[in-house]
Amino acid sequence: MAWLISLIVLLSLVFILKSVIMRRANIEKSGTEKASTSSTLATNSVGSTQNQKNKTKVIFVMGATATGKSKLSVDLATYFSGEIINSDKIQVYEGLDIITNKITEAEGRSIPHHMIGFVDPNEDFTVDDFCHHALQNIDIVSKKGRLPIIAGGSNSYLETLVEDSKFKFQDNFECCFIWLDVSKSVLYKRVANRVDEMVEAGLVEEVRGTFVPEADYTKGIRRAIGAPEMHDYFMLEKDTNIDDSTKNEKLAHAIEEIKVNTCKLVDSQFQKIQRLREELGWKMHRIDATSVHEKCGKDAEDEWMKEVLEKTITIVDEFLK
Repeated sequence: MAWLISLIVLLSLVFILKSVIMRRANIEKSGTEKASTSSTLATNSVGSTQNQKNKTKVIFVMGATATGKSKLSVDLATYFSGEIINSDKIQVYEGLDIITNKITEAEGRSIPHHMIGFVDPNEDFTVDDFCHHALQNIDIVSKKGRLPIIAGGSNSYLETLVEDSKFKFQDNFECCFIWLDVSKSVLYKRVANRVDEMVEAGLVEEVRGTFVPEADYTKGIRRAIGAPEMHDYFMLEKDTNIDDSTKNEKLAHAIEEIKVNTCKLVDSQFQKIQRLREELGWKMHRIDATSVHEKCGKDAEDEWMKEVLEKTITIVDEFLK
């Protein structure tokens, strides 16, 4: 079925491409000024707009966890011949693919992904490490003539990359910020459902495989939501003096704690994005995906195409002109 889904998505992208081309042709025919159109649509760049033609163009796909950033970045990479650079500070670590929600092979659709699962799980990966690797990978992708798409939820790392003068990002790159947003009430439900899906996919077994009683949950991959929450349950699990009912209650509590802490992460990510917009002046294209997450199956996919993908393609297409 994975190949069939991929085929449907590709056909949909072709249809959208034709629509965008037809719209552009109509604009040219009516004599609409493209320069003023680009200004009106506010193609985003950080800093001065002068000499932007000499800068490498980079797409940022931002948003809280579970909004659909990975899906959108793959769709954009498929459409615009891009490659994806991960900006999730936990997904850089090797292992724990379920609780870190790494993209699967089927979801990735053969699009090259960089900076995923390449760091030893016990090592610390600092914000400076992230920035240096991100710059290296942007260079690698752009030199291949492909579009760099940075996607992930670690907004503090992105802030350092863009704003810290030692990385000279604003001197060398022109940015288009896509903010994929979902109302919190809908997203909280999505988070709860996703945690349940992760449990069904083997979350408990995965974390058990890395559990050690003396683990330090402030370093490496063990900072991931899902690892520290399971600690108390694993401490009780093999204790023959504790009945199964108590153990099951402890497991249920751990799973609920994962959901609560993930919702707290959603709040934190939203606040950071708001600060980047309001205090630092990042110009973001907000794409509201709430309606997508309120639907299921084909209805959700159709809504994604209409409310998310087509709108985002139009924005990026203008940015790349």
